[in-house]
Amino acid sequence: MSPCSPRRVRRTRSGLTPGRWGWAAFLSLVVLFAAGMSQAASAAQKNSVATITSEILTEIFPGGGTMGPVSGNPPARPVYRDGTVVGYVFSSRDVVSSVGFSGNPIDIYAGLDIKGRLTGAFLHKHTEPILVIGIAEKRLIEYVSQFAGIDVSRGAGLGGGVQPAVEPAKTAPDVISGASVSSAVIRNAIFRSARAVARSRHIFTDDSKNRLDRETYTEATWPALMEDGSVVRLRLNQAGVAKALGAVLEPDVPPDGLFIDLYTGLMSPPRVGENLIGKLDFNDLLAGMAANDQIIVVIADGLYSFKGTGYIRSGLFDRIQLVQGSSTIRLSKDRYRNVERFRIPGAPEFREIGIFIIPAATGFDPLEPWRLELLVNRNTVDRGMLHAAFSLPYTLPGKYRLTSTASGTEPDNGFDDKFGARYWAHEWEDRLVEIVILGLILGVLSGVLFFQDRVVANAERYRLFRRLFLAVVVIWLGWIVGGQLSIINVLTFIHSLLGEFHWEFFLLDPVTFILWGYVAVALLFWGRGVFCGWLCPFGALQELLNEGARKLNVPQVSVPFAVHERLWPIKYVIFLGLLAVSLHSTNLAIVGAEVEPFKTAITLKFDRAWPFVAFAVALLAAGLFIERFYCRYLCPLGGALAIPARIRMFDWLKRRFQCGEVCDLCAGQCGVQAIHPDGTINPNECIHCLNCQTLYFDENLCPPLIAIRKRRERRQKLAGGGDNETVE
Repeated sequence: MSPCSPRRVRRTRSGLTPGRWGWAAFLSLVVLFAAGMSQAASAAQKNSVATITSEILTEIFPGGGTMGPVSGNPPARPVYRDGTVVGYVFSSRDVVSSVGFSGNPIDIYAGLDIKGRLTGAFLHKHTEPILVIGIAEKRLIEYVSQFAGIDVSRGAGLGGGVQPAVEPAKTAPDVISGASVSSAVIRNAIFRSARAVARSRHIFTDDSKNRLDRETYTEATWPALMEDGSVVRLRLNQAGVAKALGAVLEPDVPPDGLFIDLYTGLMSPPRVGENLIGKLDFNDLLAGMAANDQIIVVIADGLYSFKGTGYIRSGLFDRIQLVQGSSTIRLSKDRYRNVERFRIPGAPEFREIGIFIIPAATGFDPLEPWRLELLVNRNTVDRGMLHAAFSLPYTLPGKYRLTSTASGTEPDNGFDDKFGARYWAHEWEDRLVEIVILGLILGVLSGVLFFQDRVVANAERYRLFRRLFLAVVVIWLGWIVGGQLSIINVLTFIHSLLGEFHWEFFLLDPVTFILWGYVAVALLFWGRGVFCGWLCPFGALQELLNEGARKLNVPQVSVPFAVHERLWPIKYVIFLGLLAVSLHSTNLAIVGAEVEPFKTAITLKFDRAWPFVAFAVALLAAGLFIERFYCRYLCPLGGALAIPARIRMFDWLKRRFQCGEVCDLCAGQCGVQAIHPDGTINPNECIHCLNCQTLYFDENLCPPLIAIRKRRERRQKLAGGGDNETVE
């Protein structure tokens, strides 16, 4: 073996090895999860509208008089003025069991007048971790208060709703930058609970006899919906269509061959809509349309497409139409939503699924019978264009009709809804520029990581690139875009897995989702260091400040390795402690998560109360003397990432057998002391800065390479430059 050939040297040290450490931490997590399951299951407790005080009433129903007792279903308290009911106050938690994606309750008190307008809203309680990552509490409270004056009978202004043809009305406030998930969850809770109260009190309609049940949800399977008439079916074969057209069946077409298997139904009742596409997508759909708009679903299998291609050019579907009485309603592209597959149990795979919003302005009455007409055209040589229409009639099942009682309340609706946010696709479209820039940044980083040997060949050029990259991470990714990941993200994800997991919630913040996706893949390839060393804005800020301090000759504190080795487990203890606390009380975990200075220094850019600013500044000041002080010893996010990083598939960092034996240059130059005195690299502590690799390839600094270079030069001098020794 060549003296310069790299090889791995496996050595053992006293105490827990990194592998045993990882297994011990993993077993601890299992124990904590098991102990916390019962706590997580009982964490969400309802609040009651009965606790609304006169002070809160003044805020959510300005000018209101007195409140009556809680009544009706969903429960609400009437507000009286001069003996007349002028509106209602309610709790979103009581009405729709509003929760966030981690399963923790969110409760908003709100007022609704008899015209269907919100008079005010008050954030009573939340224990959702994501709500405290990126924004100050006052901004969240201000956001909720901005719902006053909104007509909940109209759409939430998401771009998909159809507004009545009247004067412009106030729409829902834009989501808060950096807290789009939080904002959308709150908005949907307010809209859905307000609409449920309004419908039960007949605010949206003068019909006091019958109305469509748009609140009751019960689980159902696809066969159950077919059996009770919630979804109806029309099956046409080739021979039947040819006969209706008055045409001769083609010779090579089997008479009993399937032409189309067509289904349709009213999706507005939650028992149909929520079961078909899931609660999140159904609630998102409702939030973007007016309260009295309706939804139908059209499904098909077979050779014939009910969509065709004409709608792409004209904006109207020319192969289907909805007919009710003497009215024909054309289905348009702007009120169409494509669905890839159903989530309901027992549903087969379909070729086409389409959802259509039917505006109330069309006069469509969901309580009356209607039919879906399938229009088939066939162009023949001898007879020209032939036309035929096939009808699929639909009558609303009786279970979706509600009749008001003498007290003006409705039967028990059994609410158990959990609401997500708006269509995540809208958020991705709005932030397309940020997504593209982030993609470029991650692409560049991937190139550095995959071709690191070439990148570090020129040490000075590499160091300049790294400084520029870290500056972009701090300024653009951190301060401008708000792409600072947090231990709160990890706790939220764990709670989501323990509760009801939905990808859609995480998709609502595209920057965070893309970063976490990249970090997850990077953990398998390179370990924890890709995020900590390259993509963490606070970590990048620490490193840049320390580099500036070195240039100003600020003395650096060298922590003895024995002390350093006993300090780095602190971050793992902090992480496991926060996880255990979060399983008992999310609020306490949120308070404990303030050990992270990310929110203060990056997300809020130091615009916070002085104790938080002082803490963040103190950590940065410590980093001037001990490089990445916080990352090395206190960061719970780094600890959380290091545990799964033990399963990484590759060892990218090259070492020689002389490392730790005759040379400790790399260990001395490692800014986070991830290289042990014996020359091995601890992947749990390495931030993959590649400084050791610049030394590995530098024949003017690496002692083994210096010796090889000198021998080569001596032989070249003796042989007249004819012999060259190469080094891997």
